[in-house]
Parts: sequence; structure tokens; C-alpha cells
Amino acid sequence: MSAAAPAVSVILPVYDRLQFLVPAVESVFAQTVGDWELVIADDGSSEPTRTWLASLRDPRVRVLSLAHSANPSRVRNAALAQARGRSVAFIDSDDLWATTHLEKHLVAAHEHPERRWSYSACGRIDAAGRLLHEQQRPERVPRDGWIFERLLARRTVIAMPAVVAARELLAGIGGFDEELPFGEFHDLCLRLALQSPATGIREALCFVRAHDEHYSANRGAAFASWMRLYAKHASQAQKANHRAICERMHAAVALDLARLRRAASGRAAALETLRSANVFSWRHVSLWGRAVFDLARPRR
Repeated sequence: MSAAAPAVSVILPVYDRLQFLVPAVESVFAQTVGDWELVIADDGSSEPTRTWLASLRDPRVRVLSLAHSANPSRVRNAALAQARGRSVAFIDSDDLWATTHLEKHLVAAHEHPERRWSYSACGRIDAAGRLLHEQQRPERVPRDGWIFERLLARRTVIAMPAVVAARELLAGIGGFDEELPFGEFHDLCLRLALQSPATGIREALCFVRAHDEHYSANRGAAFASWMRLYAKHASQAQKANHRAICERMHAAVALDLARLRRAASGRAAALETLRSANVFSWRHVSLWGRAVFDLARPRR
């Protein structure tokens, strides 16, 4: 007879960064709820990381050894395919959870079964694990209910380790979009928010680490991926106002990318970025006007 499904499957992708991985895993083991499984998807790490992963003897831990792809969505989807829990939680190899993280999400799910996913506030720590005291921005304050429009306009922003969702809900939306190298978790949250209201937990139950080894440090690739995200959601939008938000956000990111390319490669690269984005952004004259003029004019 197979073992009963755990309450939560914890998805953790890893590619080296052993100095951060160890405390991330320890924060899972420190949870006040013990009914979990930890599915670690190793994206082809080096020998020291593989050796440490092999030393994890707890029967609740499973390690998937993958060929290196440098595609976080593909790595997470591999772990999701192996998940057995009724709910799924996410933590990256450089994140930390508060000890009551899973407990409070499970309580929220029990109290509001109609809300099939939840997310909490999230703090930030430095490379050494020290808490960074920052003023909380309005978009970081969790909210209950149907939050799709707020997410789409980035008036609500959710951190990866802050979310716990019903596994069937994640399966129904198809997991992560492997064509998005950046912004993939925001895209996942958008699709969750289309299917179910959320519970917002205002307590900081997780912590993302600020350091200089982030995969998302490539700003140009990140902007391009966010443009693809908004183009995708514009093409799928069922409501005119959702499509308009996508077009406006696409235009704003295109301007950011054009500025970056102007600084790196000159005016021609910036103008090509604007030209290729125009199909989504032409009606946003107030946003584009002065910025386009500044990007297009020759430098003195």
C-alpha cells in the first residue's frame, strides 16, 4: 500500500550556491508542520552540491537529478510532476521560510476552502542572512480575493517563496511557462488569479535574499521576457480592460528595454526595440511621446 499523500509538496530547484542552499533546506526542516515532502530538482549542480544533497537521509526528501538546462521553469515543472501533496509550496535555493510558514498557509486554506491559493508578505535578507529593514511598499501588501487585475498592472507583487497553492489548481493551469526565462512566477500567479481568489497573509512568512548571484541579473533578457509575458496575456485576454492593461505594461517595459539598449548599443538598437513593440503600444501616446523623442534624437 502506498503512503498517504502529504499535506504539502515543497518544490525547490537548485543549481549550486551551496552556501545558500543549506539554510534554505534547514528552514523547511524547521517548520512547525511536519506533514510535507521536499522535492529538490537539481539542475546539474557540481560535485560538492550533489554530495550534500545525497547526504539528506530524511524519507520526506526526494532529489531529482536533471541535465543542466538553465531554465528555472523547466526545473520546477520537473519537480511539480513528481509532487504528491494536496498543496504545493515554493522555495528557491537562496530563500528562507519562517518556522510557521506552512502552518499558517494550511490554516488559511482550512478557513477559506473557496480560495485555492494563498500568499504572504515577504521580507528581504542580505547575503549573510541579516534582515534588511525596508519600508513596505503598497504593492507588497497582501490582499484577499480576486487579484488578477492588480497583478496584471503590478499593483500587487508576490514573491516566489510566499505562495502555497492547491496541487490540482497548479496542474489545471499547466505549471510554469518554460518559454519565459524571466517573470515566469508572475505569469504563474496571473494564471492562478484567473482561476481562484487568493488569501493574503499580511505577516512576513518568508525572506528573499539580496546577493550578487541572482539569475535575474541580466536586465536586458529580463525586460524582453516581460514583454513576451504581456504580449501573451494580451493575446489571451477575455476583457478589453485586461487587454488595455497588457498593452500599457508592454509599452512601459519596451521603453525600459529601449533605454538599456540605447546606453549599450546606440540609437539604432533603441529604435528597433520601439519599432518592434509598436504593435502593442501605439495608442499610449502620453507614455511614449517625450521618451521616444529622447531615445530617437542623436547624442551631442
